[in-house]
Amino acid sequence: MAKRRKNRTHLKGASTGQLAGSSGNAPKSFIIKHGQVGSSISQLVKDMRKVMEPNTATRLKERSRNRLKDYLTLAPALNVSHLLAFTLTPISPSLRLVRLPAGPTLSFRVERYSLIKDILKASRHPRSIGAEYLSPPLLVLASFPQSSPTTPQQLPLLIKALQSLFPPLSPKTLSLPSARRVVLISYNESSGTLDFRHYVITVRPYGVPRRVRRVIEASAGNKKKSTLDLSNHQDVADFLLRKTISGYESASSAASSAGEEDSDNAVALPTDYVGRNNKKGERRAVRLDEIGPRMELKLIKIVEGVPGKEGSVIYHQFVTKSKTEVAKQREEHAAKERLRKQRREEQERNVKLKKQLAKENGEEYDENRDSNMDDDEPEENAADDGDDEGAWDDDEEISEGESEEEEDLAEQTSDNTESEVEQPPRIPPPKRRKR
Repeated sequence: MAKRRKNRTHLKGASTGQLAGSSGNAPKSFIIKHGQVGSSISQLVKDMRKVMEPNTATRLKERSRNRLKDYLTLAPALNVSHLLAFTLTPISPSLRLVRLPAGPTLSFRVERYSLIKDILKASRHPRSIGAEYLSPPLLVLASFPQSSPTTPQQLPLLIKALQSLFPPLSPKTLSLPSARRVVLISYNESSGTLDFRHYVITVRPYGVPRRVRRVIEASAGNKKKSTLDLSNHQDVADFLLRKTISGYESASSAASSAGEEDSDNAVALPTDYVGRNNKKGERRAVRLDEIGPRMELKLIKIVEGVPGKEGSVIYHQFVTKSKTEVAKQREEHAAKERLRKQRREEQERNVKLKKQLAKENGEEYDENRDSNMDDDEPEENAADDGDDEGAWDDDEEISEGESEEEEDLAEQTSDNTESEVEQPPRIPPPKRRKR
């Protein structure tokens, strides 16, 4: 039987950038876990990939042999603009937001977080999400102070970094049916933390009580709500008016269930929207239902450059340096950058000379031998920042938390096989002669 070929790797027809709600210049991201993390952080990485869909690598597989430098090298070729890496430190989980290809790098401490399954388990009416992930979410920044001389210096850069994560919003060209989700990031000035929330937009008829909607949905032929349980009622009026032991439902509570008291969330649809009878001009009540994940982040540090090639420290939560120390640090980084540039130019000259000599001798030059010019460059040391919390190395392996056990098992297996080989061969006993 012939082997089946794999032919579903790429999308047919429209490319990924031509999907609904996304454009060719939309920011794309890698979301990975760094180092040894638990199952909760691994699930948080998967939930964050759902939030960033469809402009993220949802099926990205981290392997034990992958290094951070691999992702930083591969990202520009795939037009990836951001790298989000979760790691586990002795204090708490941390998140690194890297702007590719030249930085800056923002370091956050994850104070608290909740997964999607936790939010759905705690909600009264959990929703099943599917088609909402086909379009990117809308970003809403709340409670951030206006720019003024008294505004902290890190907030403008933080706002720009958060805005660059999501596609820009253009009200003139935005298609209303593509607005299905909302990412809310609010700033808490007292604690200096960021609250991350993820919602789905729901649209319901305005001014219609909940029980009347159930009758309408049942008559519309919905399979899940095709029948009404009227076994405890003598008449349909008892169900509609919500008859209890103390009597019927009051007019105020009925109006509250219909959403008549709060008219701020009622809008007239400018165009047709997703859902039954959501036509243009109809008055509908808009509500946000949280689907998770939920995080509380605290900004720790902002550094120029990317991991492995860090520059000067722009902001630090726990370390404050004088102007003299800052100037000295910038001079050191400038000297390192000049040295790196000098080494690169020298290596390029050597490669050009080797190619010329190989051409004169009629030999073929192996380009793979000198392809990685950055491997011999000196690594920067970020220990002078005064904070090594969540510090990582660009050569550190990225695994799924089970590689060490597999390696130990492989070592034990190899030791057993070696011991079996080293044992001397068993000598059979001498045969008895027949009399």
